Amino acid sequence: MRSVLLYTAARFAIFLATAAVLALLGARGLLLLALAVLVSGIVSYVLLSGQRDAMSSALVRGVKEQRRRLERARTKEDGGTP
Repeated sequence: MRSVLLYTAARFAIFLATAAVLALLGARGLLLLALAVLVSGIVSYVLLSGQRDAMSSALVRGVKEQRRRLERARTKEDGGTP
């Protein structure tokens, strides 16, 4: 969960920094938002690949754990027969 929050915070920070730079360069309104989304997406893709991998691994572990818990609960509910 921590890696998901860190990745999200980093993406948001990159977006805000990109929007600020573009605003200083004169972009306004919808153009500012569109360019900030595009540029920050590219920058995030390059700079945050390690964090993205860590987040992905954490999510996969979480899903596997949930499946194990669900399977244990289902097996227990069925009286121990798989």
